[in-house]
Amino acid sequence: MAVLPIVKYPEPILTKAAREVVEITDEILQLMDDMYETMVASDGIGIAAPQVNRSLRIALVEVDEETGLFEMINPEIITASGKNVDVEGCLSFPEIYGTVERADNIVIRYFDREGEAYEVEAEDYLARVFQHELEHLDGKLFTDKIIQKIQPEELETYMEENGE
Repeated sequence: MAVLPIVKYPEPILTKAAREVVEITDEILQLMDDMYETMVASDGIGIAAPQVNRSLRIALVEVDEETGLFEMINPEIITASGKNVDVEGCLSFPEIYGTVERADNIVIRYFDREGEAYEVEAEDYLARVFQHELEHLDGKLFTDKIIQKIQPEELETYMEENGE
């Protein structure tokens, strides 16, 4: 396994829709392993293939040990409801933070590394992270949705004041 370089904005791959995975090959499995190593090494909780310069519809999310690791191939949001505004950051935008409105509850469908289909219902923070990562696969960036920008040195204060 290897830690891959993270693509930073304004690299064009970040603003283009990623290609569907048509077959789960050893190369795809290796990429997923490398993406996980990269996410952990970068102290991230989610990563999408375009962020490691691969135009493939693959995203990984691991917000904590309780929810575990989601390795998603060709994920899609089936339903979304509710609204919620919270702060976000992104590995491809170091030191940029801001509040973003997202759906509060979603259902996603994806395939795992074995090719098994899953449907997962997520709410609150997990739903937010899924939406952030899936938007990467469509070439959409959280910075286009920022309501209020938060300076890195103000992040901790913001989180404390907003009960995060």
